[in-house]
Amino acid sequence: MRARPNAPVLRRGQVFRAVRTALAEGAARAGFRLVHFSVQGNHLHLVVEAVDKIALSRGMQGLAVRIARAANRAVGRKGRVFADHYFARELKTPAEVRRAVRYVLDNRMLHGRLQPQTDACASSAPLVQPRTWLLTVGWLRSRAGPLPVSAWDT
Repeated sequence: MRARPNAPVLRRGQVFRAVRTALAEGAARAGFRLVHFSVQGNHLHLVVEAVDKIALSRGMQGLAVRIARAANRAVGRKGRVFADHYFARELKTPAEVRRAVRYVLDNRMLHGRLQPQTDACASSAPLVQPRTWLLTVGWLRSRAGPLPVSAWDT
């Protein structure tokens, strides 16, 4: 989800704290579960589970509204925060899920901004326990192997 150019920087102090709370509060809805996140300055990366496209759409819409209200409240502004519709990609194999989780958790490091395992603006553990086979067991069976447990320790 990409923020509008005039939106508050999502990683800064009280804005990030508000966004983090909004993510946690909106993590579990009927048919929708937010498992991992990474908050960047002007966008979010999310790993979610949804039972179908409707649950995904409604869950993402609710999450976007919750985050926008929280970010605006944190800086005392009104108006739209997100620029456009989210981009979604269905992950079908254990390797795809492993790569996606790794990408989300290590995003700041991938851009050369932080050392490994130090991003305080990414989930260090699942927000809610996943239920799908791919996020509970499948990605652990990926040929690339599981993520190191220390990657989720903070």
